[in-house]
Amino acid sequence: MKKLVFTTLAAAGALALPAAAHAQSAPDSTKPDITIGASVGMHDLGVDLGDLDADDGEFDDFNIDDSGEIYGVFAAVDVPVGDSMFAGVEGNFHFGSGPIESEYGVAGRLGFKTEGGSKIYARGGYQWVDLDLGNLTGVDEDFLDDNNIDVSDVGGDYLVGVGVEVPVSSVVLRANVDTIAFDTLRGTVGVGIKF
Repeated sequence: MKKLVFTTLAAAGALALPAAAHAQSAPDSTKPDITIGASVGMHDLGVDLGDLDADDGEFDDFNIDDSGEIYGVFAAVDVPVGDSMFAGVEGNFHFGSGPIESEYGVAGRLGFKTEGGSKIYARGGYQWVDLDLGNLTGVDEDFLDDNNIDVSDVGGDYLVGVGVEVPVSSVVLRANVDTIAFDTLRGTVGVGIKF
């Protein structure tokens, strides 16, 4: 999975850079673009039991559910840099289902704006994920607590990804594909309002 994610990100970057270099749209203004909206998606945590020896039967009843839907909000601020380039920052907060209780993070964005107003960007930042260990492992969390098994259920690492935002009438539609430390795969779509 790491090779697939890396290849996808590299291909997207290779396509975006020449287009950014040749984009000829005139600058709209120096006023920042502020977008606030809602998003939904799927986050595959990439838990792999392949390293465990399944032939000995110890892990036959150990059920890992490592994918969950996420629902939340985002806010982004972008400022023009040159004729068509922009730089910005965004934050997100999502509730989850399955193995994810919630996740939240912040990322910087760098990209270009087309003549039609669409934005194509790469982003990098930090994302925290609060896990629901009971849903992830199939082991009741009360059992872990009762037996003094202390397992951290919040983790975080660097996030990298690519995205696109397309203006439609008075709203913005967006899609993003991200990875956390090249171990997970996270896709989201959303709708926002510009201020």
